[in-house]
Amino acid sequence: MSGTPEGTGSGRDYRAAFDAAHLPMAVVGADGLVTGANPAFAGLFGGDTTGRSAEELTGLAADHDDRKTYRDVLRGRRPRLCCTRRVKRADGGTLWAEITLTPLTGPGENGRGGGKGGGGRGALLCVTDIGERRELRARLRHLEMHDAVTKLPNRTLFFERLTAALESAAYERGATGRIGLCYLDLDGFKAVNDTLGHRIGDKLLTAVAARLAECAESVGASRGGGHLVARLGGDEFAVLVEESTGTEQLSDLARSVLAALQRPFDLDGQRLSVSASIGVVERAAAGTSATGLMQAADTTLYWAKEDGKARWTLFDPERNAHRMTRQALSSSLRPALERGEFALEYQPLVGLADGVTHGVEALVRWHHPRFGTLAPNRFVGIAEEDGSIVQLGRWVLRTACRQARRWQLDHPGSRPLFVSVNVAVRQVWDSDLVADVARTLEETGLPPHLLQLELTESAVMGSAGRPLQALQALSDMGVRIAIDDFGTGYSNLAYLSRLPVSALKLDGSFVRGFQDEAHPNPADETIVEALVQLAHRLGLTVTAECVETAGQAARLRRIGCDSGQGWLYSRAVPPDRIAELVGLTALPA
Repeated sequence: MSGTPEGTGSGRDYRAAFDAAHLPMAVVGADGLVTGANPAFAGLFGGDTTGRSAEELTGLAADHDDRKTYRDVLRGRRPRLCCTRRVKRADGGTLWAEITLTPLTGPGENGRGGGKGGGGRGALLCVTDIGERRELRARLRHLEMHDAVTKLPNRTLFFERLTAALESAAYERGATGRIGLCYLDLDGFKAVNDTLGHRIGDKLLTAVAARLAECAESVGASRGGGHLVARLGGDEFAVLVEESTGTEQLSDLARSVLAALQRPFDLDGQRLSVSASIGVVERAAAGTSATGLMQAADTTLYWAKEDGKARWTLFDPERNAHRMTRQALSSSLRPALERGEFALEYQPLVGLADGVTHGVEALVRWHHPRFGTLAPNRFVGIAEEDGSIVQLGRWVLRTACRQARRWQLDHPGSRPLFVSVNVAVRQVWDSDLVADVARTLEETGLPPHLLQLELTESAVMGSAGRPLQALQALSDMGVRIAIDDFGTGYSNLAYLSRLPVSALKLDGSFVRGFQDEAHPNPADETIVEALVQLAHRLGLTVTAECVETAGQAARLRRIGCDSGQGWLYSRAVPPDRIAELVGLTALPA
């Protein structure tokens, strides 16, 4: 096989390629000095570089780790070095370069890196200009991390900065160790898009972004620091305050933002007025996660919306605890029905004229495994919102009717008690209440006249269509219909005469006005007396709620109220105590 002897033709070819290469290259000896360089290398660093320190030329000496790796490669202990450095050019400028160093011989004479006696015979050093690559990468990252419409940092960059701020807060000396966030969205922005189009909507978002940036810069400068303004998506924005000095700083920022956004925007001949709702959170960074901070901010923004919009609201731990409890109750309500965690207690309805108990009101209790025994005001509203009130209402109705029938059978010598059951308006709309009642009465054997259904005044007054038809069908069946909390709604008295109602229950606020028995207010008595007389003329009976003293009972009796309910007679008690409490007569032995 023919070939060119090493050091003759092939060596000259390699040298020619080395000299002609546009890539700056140099041969570095084991001592770290340049032994030879091509013209591109000389042009980069200025003139003859032979004998100069390669690590000084390339800036490797400034970094301990890179310098160590560089020397290990020269000694044959490492196979290669590749790093990125900012290199100073001969003309005084700088460039970002990728530095590579590759041994010219194998790693040690015995083929093992750093063998005894060690040392290779130098290495090839290459310097690659990566400025354009870095610039392109930076542009791509900027596009990836910024919103296309407003040019603000986007959600990705925001969370990157937030996470970094939380991680660094615990380690920086002299820092406040706190973090703050204003989380906002525009009130009614969808209407702008729907009526004026997305082009105007985008212009509005851009104008909003500019005002937010001005506010952040102004407040940040006055407080000694800048703030990150980001668009998180849609019409949602956030202002991140790193190294917060406290809630006062965040409150000032929120007020400034709110005022700035309430000034009209002039866009393409359109004058637009918008407002924003802002959730404000400020807390110690220690123990705070990005997810936890955003959850708190989102909750607080919801409060601002719920409280009327166009306002800022500060995170309240107590309010949040209540919300969390409510959420926990909501998620466990339906399973609680299946687990049998609900029970009924009964409170007597006592005739004011004779002191005899004529009926009882069934009151549901939730024996929650975590929160203890809960009264209806803690969970009935939740049940109405999520629709589980229908299932719960059926259980209450069936249980109360079964108990009333049991009392009737066990005490045939006593006047039977009627049982009063509360019905939510959603039970009328979302279920066939008439069929539910008819089926329950048939299954339990309870006579219809011993069942009273209570609906609130706001649910009954103005009823038409299905609710009114249901009430009429129940009344025709013989079931009593009572209006609960009467006097707290809009009291359409003219409509009252057309409803199939048999009783009114006066709200406790009327009776509480009777508490000062030494100095009674004549107006309270006049109002109640007028309501009682009106009800009687319509053929209705009247029950007063929240009767707590004998004086209140005497005054109610004097103005003609039919019955009372309250702690004067008894709190709500379990069913096994009712017979003893109201004096039911058992079967003779």
